[in-house]
Amino acid sequence: MTNLSFPKLSWHRLIAPWQKIDWFLLLLVSGAAFWGGLMIQSVQLTEGADDWVQHWVTGSIGIFVVLFLARLRYEHLLAWSWLVYIATNLSLLAVILVGITAKGAERWISIAGFNVQPSEFAKLGVIITLAALLHYRPAETLSSVFRALLLVAVPWALVFLQPDLGTSLVFIAIALGMLYWANANLGWLILLISPGVAAILFNVYLPAWLAWAALMFVIGWRTLPGNWLAGGGAIIVNFISGELGNLLWGLLEDYQKQRLILFLDPSKEPLGGGYHLIQSRIAIGAGQMWGRGLYEGTQTQLDFIPEQNTDFIFSAIGEELGFIGAFGLVVLFWLICLRLLMIALKAKDNFGSLLAIGVLCMIVFQALINMGMTIGLAPVTGLPLPWISSGRSAMLMNFMAIGLVESVANHQQRTTFFS
Repeated sequence: MTNLSFPKLSWHRLIAPWQKIDWFLLLLVSGAAFWGGLMIQSVQLTEGADDWVQHWVTGSIGIFVVLFLARLRYEHLLAWSWLVYIATNLSLLAVILVGITAKGAERWISIAGFNVQPSEFAKLGVIITLAALLHYRPAETLSSVFRALLLVAVPWALVFLQPDLGTSLVFIAIALGMLYWANANLGWLILLISPGVAAILFNVYLPAWLAWAALMFVIGWRTLPGNWLAGGGAIIVNFISGELGNLLWGLLEDYQKQRLILFLDPSKEPLGGGYHLIQSRIAIGAGQMWGRGLYEGTQTQLDFIPEQNTDFIFSAIGEELGFIGAFGLVVLFWLICLRLLMIALKAKDNFGSLLAIGVLCMIVFQALINMGMTIGLAPVTGLPLPWISSGRSAMLMNFMAIGLVESVANHQQRTTFFS
C-alpha cells in the first residue's frame, strides 16, 4: 500500500510572505479598533444599537486588507498615481452632484445600499499622488512646492464645497508634513500658513497681527529670492489675507462658524452649539483618575452627549476609564506614530518614505484635533478619532493606509510583485 505524505506547514513558512512587516504596528491598530468597539457598545448600551458589531466586523475586514496590501509592491502605485488622483476627484465631484445630505452637508454617496464617504478615501488618494509627485520632484525649489500645492488644491476645494471643513484641514496637514519631509524650506511652509494666521489675528487683535507681519517680513527676506522685495510682499499678502478674513468667514455655514469659535466659550450657547462641549467636559472631569467603570458613566449612559459614538467618543473614555484610560489611549497613538516614523526612516526609497509620513501626518492631526476638541482645546470640526470612532468608511480607509505602510516595511529588499 502506497504511503501518502503531505508537506508540513511550518509557522515560518506560513508567514513568509509577511516576514518583514511591522507586526507590532498591526497589533496596535487592531487593539485600537477593538477598544473602539467596546466604547461604542458602552455609548449605545441603552439604545440597543449594534454599531459596535459593525465596527468590529469592519475592523476584521480591515486586518485582512492590511495583510493583502502588505504583500503587494507599493512601488507599482507610481505608475497608477494619476489614475488614483482622477478617481479621487471624480468621487468627490459625485458627492456634490448626487450626494446624500445630512446636517447641512453632502458627504455620502449610496453604493449597493451602503453609504460611502469618499472624502475619507480621498485622504489616502492625496497621500499617494502627492508622494508620487514629490518622489520625482522633491520640494527643494519653489516651483516644486507650488506644483504640489496645486495638486492638493483640487480635492481640497471639492471637499471644502461639500462643505467638510474638518477633512479639508486634514489635507492641509498632510500637504505641509509631506512637503517638509521632501526637503521644503521650513520658512516657506510658515509663509504658506501665514495668510490663515493673519486672517484670524487681523480681526481679533491688531497688535498681534503687526508682530506676526514683522516676523513674516524677516522670514520672507531670509528665505525667498529678492530679499527686501520678498519681505515686503509677505507683509502685503498678510494684510490682504487679514482683509479677506471677513469675506471667507461669510462663506462658512452657520454650524461651521459655531464649531470654530464656541470652544473658546461654550457657555455662550449652553443649549445650542456649546452643549456638546459642556457635557463632554463634565463627563471627562467626572472620570477623575480611574473612571467610573466601563458601562457605568452617567453622562454616557444617560445620553447627555450627542454624537458620542463618533466625534465625542473620547469623552466616554475619559468618564468611564478616567485619566488612566485617556492617557493609555494617548500612549497607544504615540506608539502607532512612532512605528510609522520608524518605517519612514527605513524605507528604501523616497516614495515609500513619503507614504509613511503622509499617513503619520493624517493620524497625528486627526487624533490631536479630536481629543483636543472634547476638552475645549480645539474647535469642534467633526473629525473622527482613528480606529476608535464609529464609521465604516473611516475605519476601512485607516486600515488601507496602514496596509500601504506595511507594504513599505515588507518590501525593502524584495523584487517580485507578490512575495
